[in-house]
Amino acid sequence: MALKCGIVGLPNVGKSTLFNCLSNAKAQSANFPFCTIEPNVGVITVPDDRLTKLVEMCNPKSTVPATVEIVDIAGLVKGASKGEGLGNKFLANIRETDAILHVLRCFDDDNITHVDTTVDPVRDMEIINYELQIKDLETIDNRLAKTEKAAKTGGDKTAKLQTEVLRAYKEALEQGRPARSVSFETKDEEKYARELFLLTNKPVLYVCNVDDASAVSGNEYVERVRQAIAGTDSDLMIVAAKTESEIAELDTWEERAEFLQEIGLEESGVSRLIRAAYRLLDLQTYFTAGPDEVRAWTFMRGTKAPQAAGIIHTDFEKGFIRAEVIKYDDFVALGSETAVKEAGKMAVEGKEYVVNDGDIMHFRFNV
Repeated sequence: MALKCGIVGLPNVGKSTLFNCLSNAKAQSANFPFCTIEPNVGVITVPDDRLTKLVEMCNPKSTVPATVEIVDIAGLVKGASKGEGLGNKFLANIRETDAILHVLRCFDDDNITHVDTTVDPVRDMEIINYELQIKDLETIDNRLAKTEKAAKTGGDKTAKLQTEVLRAYKEALEQGRPARSVSFETKDEEKYARELFLLTNKPVLYVCNVDDASAVSGNEYVERVRQAIAGTDSDLMIVAAKTESEIAELDTWEERAEFLQEIGLEESGVSRLIRAAYRLLDLQTYFTAGPDEVRAWTFMRGTKAPQAAGIIHTDFEKGFIRAEVIKYDDFVALGSETAVKEAGKMAVEGKEYVVNDGDIMHFRFNV
């Protein structure tokens, strides 16, 4: 599934440094705004100990992990919604993503300039959120003028529904609330709401970029951000991008593990961030496992068996007969598919089965 997380933030907050740690692709890092005008895209492997274990057990010829696309979007500035600093282009790049990783500068460094001269992550967060909300409000107003007219003059039921959705969004945005804070009762309303592709309807993870000393427990800046987003549906995580770049330069896993241990971390911030991005997109993983290939397949939470099969190939969904399902824990405990079957632990599921994270699947189909 080609789902994307966009990394956004003001210039010089550590976005490109973080992206470089996440991907082998190298974004241009420079101490001035707009050094990255075209978005950089990296396909990131999702760390998963379950996949590693299945590979050890099955010894397959090939292994395919789950991935997420990360897009490094050039730094936004105040006035972006009106085109300031190539803002329209940047906002268009955000529109093409499925979720947002909002990087906030939570460290002091006199050698790195800040576009507003002082370090204040809450102010920075509000600047970008405001620009996204203004752009969404512009989208709503343009649509509303058309739907209101159609609803009044033609008695169009669809136009009336669309008008109600747009008005609900307009009210929220004018109150300074993001579009994702609005909920709807009917499927038709939800469908139209999704089709608007509003910037503030995307899920957001706030990434607090801290100095080395704050990598484990954060700092006062992080606490300010935590308080500012309290009561919202957004989450926060702490990453020291400079530290992560040093970890990325180490050659072996052993060297990286030793480095992490020295600074008091169990795993790198990059690994945590990748998994957080995966969850932010509401993604889960099922596996296919055998001597030829062990593979992690990405699906949206709540997907039923035929649609999960269709991720492998459309014919699997069209001709779906049943799914043979083994729970990961049972497979590991019993040691093989044969042992799982003999223990009566393999379930045979039909079209209504909702796939669970970690399921090991085998699909039967006929086309």
